[in-house]
Amino acid sequence: MKSFIFDIDGTLLDTEAMYIKSLQAILYERGMDRPYAELATTFGIPSRDALIRLKVPEVEKVLALWGPRTQDYRETVAVYPGVKAALQQLKDAGAHLAVMTSKQKFEYERDVVGEGLADYFTQHVIAEDVAHGKPDPDGILLAMARLHADPATTIYVGDTDYDVRASQAAHVTFGFAGWNGKRPNGFTPDVTFARPEDMLKLL
Repeated sequence: MKSFIFDIDGTLLDTEAMYIKSLQAILYERGMDRPYAELATTFGIPSRDALIRLKVPEVEKVLALWGPRTQDYRETVAVYPGVKAALQQLKDAGAHLAVMTSKQKFEYERDVVGEGLADYFTQHVIAEDVAHGKPDPDGILLAMARLHADPATTIYVGDTDYDVRASQAAHVTFGFAGWNGKRPNGFTPDVTFARPEDMLKLL
């Protein structure tokens, strides 16, 4: 592999508590007491799709509240152990690195830039860059175009079924970020990485 494109949430950054606790608080205030575990089943997919899957009423109103409310739980965010070292090793070995995420610009700057990850990548694709988010392949295709990457030597590293479907549609290899402590839910990865440094074996 020559090009590595990464999802962010659940892959490079542990942001689950930030997103799920903030959503849980919003729903509670609106008279809906939903268990954390239930809400967490949708972690990692685009916010609107998560609310629809959870059958939350007044999706647009909740969506408008959710983004700003995450700031209340920002201190729960952490880079997964070993990620920065592995990214540096990939970069030093000459791999082309990019991120492709459903995050909006303000989330990218808050989380990716804020946690010191942005400098590892030469390209990034965020929600505002594409007309259709995951599971459509638009984001991966744009990232590859910016990297001048060949699909045959490109891997997308993520953690959800949306990531798998986007990878398949873009005709690239899908790698599961197994270091997040979770197991694939309803899909079979092309390759699973138990630790971030395991990615170096694909060079």
